[in-house]
Amino acid sequence: MNVWTIIAILIAFIAGGLLTWFVTGVLLKSRREKILLEAEKETEVMKKNKMLEVKEKFIQLKAELEKQVTFRSAKIQSTEAKLKQRETVFIQRQEDLQRKNAEVDAVKENLSAQLVLIEKKQQDLEKTRLREMEQLETISGLSVKEAKDRLVESLKDEAKMNAASYISDIMEEAKMTANMEAKKVVVATIQRIATETAIENSITVFPIESDEMKGRIIGREGRNIRALESATGIEIIVDDTPEAIVLSGFDPVRREVARLALHQLVQDGRIHPARIEEVVGKVRKQVEDEIIETGKRTAIDLGIHGLHPELIRMVGKMKYRSSYGQNLLQHARETANLCATMASELGLNPKHARRAGLLHDIGKVPDDEPELPHAILGMKICEKFKEKPEICNAVGAHHDEIEMQTKIAPIVQVCDAISGARPGARREIVEAYIKRLNDLEQLAMSYPGVINTYAIQAGRELRVIVGADKISDKDVESLSNEIAKKIQDEMTYPGQVKITVIRETRAISYAK
Repeated sequence: MNVWTIIAILIAFIAGGLLTWFVTGVLLKSRREKILLEAEKETEVMKKNKMLEVKEKFIQLKAELEKQVTFRSAKIQSTEAKLKQRETVFIQRQEDLQRKNAEVDAVKENLSAQLVLIEKKQQDLEKTRLREMEQLETISGLSVKEAKDRLVESLKDEAKMNAASYISDIMEEAKMTANMEAKKVVVATIQRIATETAIENSITVFPIESDEMKGRIIGREGRNIRALESATGIEIIVDDTPEAIVLSGFDPVRREVARLALHQLVQDGRIHPARIEEVVGKVRKQVEDEIIETGKRTAIDLGIHGLHPELIRMVGKMKYRSSYGQNLLQHARETANLCATMASELGLNPKHARRAGLLHDIGKVPDDEPELPHAILGMKICEKFKEKPEICNAVGAHHDEIEMQTKIAPIVQVCDAISGARPGARREIVEAYIKRLNDLEQLAMSYPGVINTYAIQAGRELRVIVGADKISDKDVESLSNEIAKKIQDEMTYPGQVKITVIRETRAISYAK
């Protein structure tokens, strides 16, 4: 192959490439023009569609605006009609007012003329009265002041005699009916109130599923039980009692904390000193919340409103206190209901009486427990939290430690005694009970002339047998009063004690 051949091939190759490029360019141009035409057509179609949508929206808006204009025009016409009607009414009222004003002016003129006539008649009457007074003074020989003084003195004497007679009659009637009426009120009150007996113990029995759990509660070398006792302040007794642990302590709140903490620990299964401290802390907070909730629920149940939050907390804490075995919260609720019922029987305010009955033992549950009688302490607490003076006086006077100044105070005292003295309300330990009965009998035996004494009805009554040759019938009543006063001054007892002194003469002979 020579050079010319190669050159010819190169020229042919170049020519073919140029031809291909030209043909390709022509094709691309025609395709581009076609795409542009199609795009222009689509744009025209879209433009027409958009114009149609705009026209439709314009027509809709125009229709809505026309509706609004029509509605507003109708509203304006209605308002104009109302205004015209009001204007007509106003014009009529103005005319009526003008007519009434004219009538009032005429009445005023008539009254003025009558007042002038009345003044003239009063002047004539005064002159006539003065003339008659002068004539009376001349006839009687006394001045007006002297006659008035004599009349007043005679009326005073007559009124004093009538009042003395009236008071004497009332006192006699009161003496005859007071005891009967008081019994009626007390009996009606007790019959209307349903009572419950709630006895608190000094121990709580905690059940467990198996004796194996006792070992886990005790822990290695007793560390778990020591941690639990240290955290709660409760003695935990683990003995041979099957499936039970005894929690012993005088404070019911601590026992409840220990019981709930043990329950959570046994359910959780993780029992070790750190976990015990954590659970006891949570349970103590839970019990505190429950105390507040109990106080709120008690106030709501009794219909008492506006109690200070601290008083509500103290009321809730009563649930965990007891007096002679009687639950303090139950006693307070019972006393509150008795007070309200008795106050309604006597025509007094039952709400104030119920409030005073609920708070009467509030001095038994403060956290600091100062050295004061619980009635005085309760009165100071009520004063601190802005209770009414009559409530504070009733709380402080229910044990006669201050003077009663309101009618509610004796009601609270009586209802407190009713709630505490009813059978089954309170319980004493056997030793204290027996000692109290022995003290009753020995106290009565210390008087001369007493032969035997018998304490009966669980210490509610004391029978005193005296010698007929040593004490006369006149001395029997005074002996009964002296024994009652000495018991009241020297002994502590729930409710009241009845002293019955018996004197009898026996004549014995034998037929042979």
